Amino acid sequence: MTDKSDGPVKSITDLARIAGVSVSTVSRALTSKGALNKDTRQRIQDLAARHGFQLNVAAQNLRLGRTGAIAVLLPLGHERGQHLSDPFFMAMLGFLADELTERGYDLLLSRVLPTGDDWLDTFIRGGRVDGVIIIGQSDQGAVLDRTAAHYSPMVIWGAYAARNRYLTVGTDNEEGGRLAARHLLERGRRRLAYFGNVAVPEFAARYEGFLSALPEDVRGQVDLVHAHVTPEASYRVAADYFAAGHRPDGIFAASDVTAMSVITAAAERDIRVPDQMSVVGFDDVPLARLANPPLTTVRQDIQHGAALLVDLLCQRLAGEQPDSIQIAPDIIVRESS
Repeated sequence: MTDKSDGPVKSITDLARIAGVSVSTVSRALTSKGALNKDTRQRIQDLAARHGFQLNVAAQNLRLGRTGAIAVLLPLGHERGQHLSDPFFMAMLGFLADELTERGYDLLLSRVLPTGDDWLDTFIRGGRVDGVIIIGQSDQGAVLDRTAAHYSPMVIWGAYAARNRYLTVGTDNEEGGRLAARHLLERGRRRLAYFGNVAVPEFAARYEGFLSALPEDVRGQVDLVHAHVTPEASYRVAADYFAAGHRPDGIFAASDVTAMSVITAAAERDIRVPDQMSVVGFDDVPLARLANPPLTTVRQDIQHGAALLVDLLCQRLAGEQPDSIQIAPDIIVRESS
């Protein structure tokens, strides 16, 4: 097939004609979206290059009534000092970016500091995205419920609750708390503390699960220490706690970042981990295994969670109504306990 016999290529229809395929096949080849034979994809891309043809993706999306982008929002209603550099956020965002790229979507990222009850509806009305993934419920459950009543393509990474109107993917946080409690009890620890902000639904569920697995005499003596999740804030809380003379022999922290901050503060008070005090975190971020000592933690499968978030969102975009999913946690035992 020569350029002369191919004729002019002014549109995707022209390219489909000379390639001998459908318009939709050309679209999949040029956008690298959807299933297509590798040789066919390459042949169409070579034809397009030969004729200097470029697909106008923006115009195509406009005709289809789509943007080709998915928003990933991080609402920080309760932890306004938290940043995108948080190890959990970084890991989750990396996996989400990979999954969305595989599905042919761009990722639009926004860190949100809610100032009212209409921030989510206002964002959606902007029409910049085809759907929304929200990382963490924060203290915005009422906002999420209200939006979910009229906006379907939205999935939240967070704690499941039957009362929620919104779709969630998340770890079974209560079971994670129970795993931590059983592990500390197996280590002979009886004077326990929980470090975390129980105003956060996920952290509250971890605390409730932790308490539920403890004997009554131990449960009644657990210290609840309100700690924010940033390294600096959780370190200050832990340093003050130890300076006040508290000496638990086992600590369960709501996140790995908090757990590592606790270990740092304990070392400054000559509290030896794990000889005198066992510490268990939650998340299993990559830094957990590099901590000193390496951190025992409740692992939530963030990579699998990201894949589920994108899959459920795509189902919603296709008009389906999938159910929320809870992922079973595991405990990863390292030297800190």
